Amino acid sequence: MKNVHSFMLPIAAVGVLMFPVVLNAASLEPIDSTGVQVQQQQQNGITYLSGGIGEDEARAIEQAQGYNLHMTFSIGAEGKYVPDVNLVIQKDPGQPVLTLSEAGPLVYVQLPPGKYTVVATRNGEERRDTADVGSGAARNLVFHWNTEN
Repeated sequence: MKNVHSFMLPIAAVGVLMFPVVLNAASLEPIDSTGVQVQQQQQNGITYLSGGIGEDEARAIEQAQGYNLHMTFSIGAEGKYVPDVNLVIQKDPGQPVLTLSEAGPLVYVQLPPGKYTVVATRNGEERRDTADVGSGAARNLVFHWNTEN
């Protein structure tokens, strides 16, 4: 019995840490910048990146530093990335600080510290989440729609 428990615990710990480790390892590979069209943008004094179509573009965004809110948009059972999400980030209800059309599949934002409501809409279907961002580690939000249309 002792072997089973000591074996299961490390597997559970690795399972929790596996996703970030895999992303970081993949993001260290060289990027072919000829296919990358991601540019830092600003709206209302908020700096952001939106894109991630193709492996090089996705890795370029994943390597970006200084963004405290990371969002991913996906659909279907296989979690296919989608670039067609309307996004609103609000500081207080009804007070948007960032509004994007056709955003994604990855959006990285640098926000002043505070609590925000994030509303992501795709084909009229809305997803909401909150993010409390500060000076620490980036907050990650994943928005997923089950249907592909």
